[in-house]
Amino acid sequence: MSQIDIAKNYIRAAQSGDQALLASLISPDVVWHQPGKNRFSGTHRGMPAVGAMLGGMMEVSGGTFTISRADHFMENADWVAINIEFKAKRGGAELEQAGVDLLRIENGRIVEVRLFSSDQALEDAFWGT
Repeated sequence: MSQIDIAKNYIRAAQSGDQALLASLISPDVVWHQPGKNRFSGTHRGMPAVGAMLGGMMEVSGGTFTISRADHFMENADWVAINIEFKAKRGGAELEQAGVDLLRIENGRIVEVRLFSSDQALEDAFWGT
């Protein structure tokens, strides 16, 4: 499976909530860099920490947090960049913006994730501290 195929499967699994597929694609020792200055920001190491962060995002958003669009998958050695759009609702607030997910893939598994948001201040305000 190519790096691009792994990245596309990751997006499909994230969009559908397929936890088994995500577990097969993401290294148990993944290093996840969540941008910004909000309650979920920082470097999360290992699937238990990443799972807790993503679960928290789903809880805060009432299950509405989703990747609504993913396209332009670009590969450079062991990195894949993906143009995305993500959405979430929280109370009366809505978050919808573009971003880039950068995945480092080794031996068929995602070992590092770096995320970029087009309006980090807006995202920080949405998630809160």
